[in-house]
Amino acid sequence: MKTIYVFLAEGFEEVEALTPVDVLRRAGLPVKTVSVTGVLTVNGAHGVPVIADMVFEEVKEADTEMIVLPGGLPGATNLDAHKGLSDLIMAFAEAGKPLSAICAAPLVYGKRGLLKGKKATCYPGFDKYLDGADYTAALVQNDGNFITGKGPGAAMDFSFAIAEKYVGADKVKELKQAMMIAE
Repeated sequence: MKTIYVFLAEGFEEVEALTPVDVLRRAGLPVKTVSVTGVLTVNGAHGVPVIADMVFEEVKEADTEMIVLPGGLPGATNLDAHKGLSDLIMAFAEAGKPLSAICAAPLVYGKRGLLKGKKATCYPGFDKYLDGADYTAALVQNDGNFITGKGPGAAMDFSFAIAEKYVGADKVKELKQAMMIAE
């Protein structure tokens, strides 16, 4: 399987970035963090520095399984402003490949018109950026090739939704039990 990439920009929401990395690695999935800043150390919205696995310039579309965008401010708007990431997202969307985002980050897809006619969720107030989407306010929303999450409190459910896409519900149930998460 190709690699699931979690993209980090200055001001990313730490729990929304690191929870998917943790859960997906526990599920045995290949996942790496990618800095869009040009350097490996990226500072989260709450001052937590994270050393990414790689910088954006090292990403190859052919090696990418899924794009994961954590929210946080200004993290989400910094992701939105990155030209290379925008090009990668558009190529993924055109090919119908999996895209996910949580909290404020669904605005990146919404502002590009990628959520038109899709059910989506995001942090309350950011739904104004989900151009043409059916905003559900659910903790996690799956629709076609998109998985969106509402905010920091949804990080675990968002991560399990991504994992389930690749390893199935039974494996996720086992993972939740091992992590002491009540079913």
